[in-house]
Amino acid sequence: MASPDVAYASPNDGAPPSQPPPPPPSDTIYLKFLASNAEAGSIIGKGGSTISDFQSRSNARIQLSRNYEYFPGTSDRIIMVSGTFDEVLDATELILTKLVNEFYAEDGEEAEPRSKSRLIVPNSSCGGIIGKGGSMIKSLIEDSQANIKISPQDNSLNDRLVTVIGTLQQLVQATNLILSRLSEDLHYIQSMGPTFSYALPYGVPNYGPNGGGKKPQNKKEEISDSVTLGVADEHIGIVVGRSGRNISEISQISGARIKISERGDFIDGTTNRKVTITGSQRAINVAEDMIMQKVASASSLPPPLAPEN
Repeated sequence: MASPDVAYASPNDGAPPSQPPPPPPSDTIYLKFLASNAEAGSIIGKGGSTISDFQSRSNARIQLSRNYEYFPGTSDRIIMVSGTFDEVLDATELILTKLVNEFYAEDGEEAEPRSKSRLIVPNSSCGGIIGKGGSMIKSLIEDSQANIKISPQDNSLNDRLVTVIGTLQQLVQATNLILSRLSEDLHYIQSMGPTFSYALPYGVPNYGPNGGGKKPQNKKEEISDSVTLGVADEHIGIVVGRSGRNISEISQISGARIKISERGDFIDGTTNRKVTITGSQRAINVAEDMIMQKVASASSLPPPLAPEN
C-alpha cells in the first residue's frame, strides 16, 4: 500500500493470555483476505484439487476473485471463506498452513517461520478491533502474540486491511480472536456478503491510490488464449450445476471465462455442446481439468431406475 500503516503494536511477552471470547453464533459468516497470484495458484492446486480438498475437510466454501481482479492499491487477489465460525477457521488454518510451508519455510531453518495475512474489514468494524484508546488491539496482540496493524482509512474505499504478522500458530490465534470480535458486530455480518465488491473486470488494470495501473508480474499469464471442448449434451447439466453454481465456481477458482453453446449448437458431426474457455494458459488448464472431473463423475453415476409398471 502507498500509505504507511497505523495502529501497529507488538506483543508484550510478559503478559499472561486472557480468557478466550465466548463462541459466536453458528450462522454463516464470511472472512476475506488477500493472496498473491502465486499464493492463489497454490491454494487452487492442480485442476482445483487443493481447494476442493480444503472445502471437503472444513465444510466451508472457498472462493477467489478472478485473475487480475485485485484489491485496490495492490496486485493481490481476494479470497473469501464462508460457513459457520468453526468451518471458516478450519479452512483458514488449512490455507495458512499451506502458504507458510510453501512460501515462508526454509530447509534447515530451526526457527519457526514468520509470515503475514491481510484481512479485509469494513471501515465501520475496525473500531471494534482497535477499541477505546487502542485497548482492544493491545489485548488481541497480547493474547495471540502476533503483531497486528490496521491500514489508514481511505475515504474512497469501504474497507481497510488488517495485517497480522507472526508464526503459523500466532496467525491462526489472531484470526480466531479477530473473527470472534467481528462476528459480534451486526454491521460486519450484514456487510460481508458473498460479493467481491472491489474485483475489476477480467483484463482491466487495477489503479491504486497513486493512479498507476498495476501490471501483472508474469507476462506469460497476461496472454489470453481460448480453447473449445466438446461435452456430451447429457452432461452439460452437471457442468453448469443448479442455478449455474458449478460453472460459476469453476470460473471463480480458475480465473477463466467459460461459455457454453446454446441447445442444438453442436460440434459438427457430434451431439457434443461447445464449451469455450478463455483466459491465461494456467486458467484454461485448471478450468479444463475441473470440467473433465465433473463429466467423469457424471459418467460414473449409476443409471436411473426404470419406473415400475
